[in-house]
Amino acid sequence: MRRARGSVRDSEHGRRWFWATLVLSSISIVALVFAFWELVENHYFRELNYVSLHYLYISRGIASSLLLASWAAWFVLRQRRITEEELRRSRERYRGLLESSPGAVALFDGSLRVQEWNAAAERLYGFSKAEVIGNALPTVPKNKEDELQAFLEAVDAGTAVLDQETQRRNRQDEAIEVQLSLLPFSEGGRRYVMEVTHDIRERVRLRQTLLELEKLTTMGKMAAGTAHHLNTPMASMLLRVQMMRERAQHNHGCASDLEQLENTIGFCQQFVRRLLDFSRKPAPRKQPEEVAPLVEAVLGFMAPSFSAKKVRATAELAEIAGARVLADRNQIETLLLTLLSNALDAVSTGGEIKIRGHESRDTLEIEIRDNGCGISDSDIAHVFEPFFTTKPPGKGTGLGLAIARNIVAEHGGTIRLDPAPGQGAVAAVRLPLWAASRMNAAALAQEATS
Repeated sequence: MRRARGSVRDSEHGRRWFWATLVLSSISIVALVFAFWELVENHYFRELNYVSLHYLYISRGIASSLLLASWAAWFVLRQRRITEEELRRSRERYRGLLESSPGAVALFDGSLRVQEWNAAAERLYGFSKAEVIGNALPTVPKNKEDELQAFLEAVDAGTAVLDQETQRRNRQDEAIEVQLSLLPFSEGGRRYVMEVTHDIRERVRLRQTLLELEKLTTMGKMAAGTAHHLNTPMASMLLRVQMMRERAQHNHGCASDLEQLENTIGFCQQFVRRLLDFSRKPAPRKQPEEVAPLVEAVLGFMAPSFSAKKVRATAELAEIAGARVLADRNQIETLLLTLLSNALDAVSTGGEIKIRGHESRDTLEIEIRDNGCGISDSDIAHVFEPFFTTKPPGKGTGLGLAIARNIVAEHGGTIRLDPAPGQGAVAAVRLPLWAASRMNAAALAQEATS
């Protein structure tokens, strides 16, 4: 307010100085002309008659008027050029400040017709300046129109609207989280509103991530309690099953079923332990393990689930036969079980799952491909985040792939999920080959050639 009053005083002072300078300079010019004319008249025209003097005075008045008019015109034009130059510089400074502003600036009137639109607004929303100037503000979503009207009423009432979190939409009609401020603006007696918005999508994403991490911490504490409560009855069940299998050695069919039941309880124990490990991350017990038998064991364990859904699961493991990785067997089994379970959930009845092993010079890759529903491009960036799931409520916790990623990272490998909407998805796990395994393979190859 003080700056505005100071600017008004400076403007009034400038106008007064202009008129004072013009009047004083005009009086000075008239006085000089008359003085010079009197000198000339007294020196050269003292003997003239009345008529000649009359014409002389008329000539003096005309000459004085022309000179004064020329001077005034030059002075006014000069002052006008100075003022125009100041206005041009002021406008350039204003445009520079507007365009260099990091916030998206939109100036609009009471009917929401845009009067100004800066470069940051073009980048954020995708609308060019030529498209929006003179037209209605295009960035307000339908569900935020009432909110904007309430903000405008607050601005009219003299209440500042600063740093409000809301939403705007871009050219693709995508919702954008923004921080909004509305400021009153007057020009030429007309009132406008200046909207300044900043993109806070990354801030919102980080805040949501922090919330998810908080949920994850809570889940870790719950997992610890769950592990302690479930490990004891599971250990008891496993012991009883082992005792029953020893008694049923002569009944081969029953022994096979009990062995499968024993494996099932063992898998349940390991999954509960992995929930506990997700919060505590104990050191894995790694040793050289052949991957192909692990894949076959997990496929055998899941065979009833495949049969119940009439899903055809095939494995091509000849290329990785004998290949070993330095790994924790239980963790690798949990990893394979998680990926195959996700593939089974994705395919429809009668679907197909293919497991293929591939060995390169330094790595072993296991590829699990299904012909299910696939994953959208918008979800692919979040599939490994804890608690993110595309399954219906009650069908998934969103922890499976997060645990799988942790297992792969602990083994020095990588995991990726490639989407193919309508054609299924491919989960690919790469693990470093065990160095001794590569040395043994090289030795065997050398013996075969010699």
